[in-house]
Amino acid sequence: MIHKIKAVIFDMDGVLIDAKDWHYEALNKALAIFGLEINRYDHLVTFDGLSTKQKLEILSKTHVLPESLHSFINEMKQQYTMDITHQLCKPVFNHQYALSKLREDGYRLAVASNSIRNTVKIMMEKSSLLPYLDFYLSNQDVTKGKPDPEIYQLAIRRLGLDPNECAIIEDHVNGLKAAKAAKAHVLKVETVNDVTFENIKNFIQEVEKNA
Repeated sequence: MIHKIKAVIFDMDGVLIDAKDWHYEALNKALAIFGLEINRYDHLVTFDGLSTKQKLEILSKTHVLPESLHSFINEMKQQYTMDITHQLCKPVFNHQYALSKLREDGYRLAVASNSIRNTVKIMMEKSSLLPYLDFYLSNQDVTKGKPDPEIYQLAIRRLGLDPNECAIIEDHVNGLKAAKAAKAHVLKVETVNDVTFENIKNFIQEVEKNA
């Protein structure tokens, strides 16, 4: 059977890696040096799903946070994220199984994340998912982070496919906006536990049935 869908592109945080709280804790640890913090409500309503750069830009508008401190805070946040990643990031059987089966079935696989390149690389290595990927993209590969569709458009171009030949798996409102604007087929998941081979395959079959 010729697949209408030829590739699956995954968001990372909240989809392949349960790392949302890791980023939240790491950034707050860095902000605490300057007596600042993002409370849980603001995190969920305003900041979740944005890159650290985007979060710091918002904080400079709403708090007394000089832009000259952004690079230092960003650097500290990345160090704290790495500390947490090395402690907590481990392989998840369902994800390894899903990606290995999708590869076996001939699908090309990529990750497109709002995180920086090194974070994506380390998380993919620590979760043992890197060998299944054709490539991964980070917020350093684009000029605009999600909700802008640039990262998904770049992934689709790099795969050499049309948007309608790609399925994107996303969990967050900003990522969903980006994926839909990229004109691909979008599977929304609530948590990392929804990312199973069965769920992805059912979605692809549904898309192809209705094509």
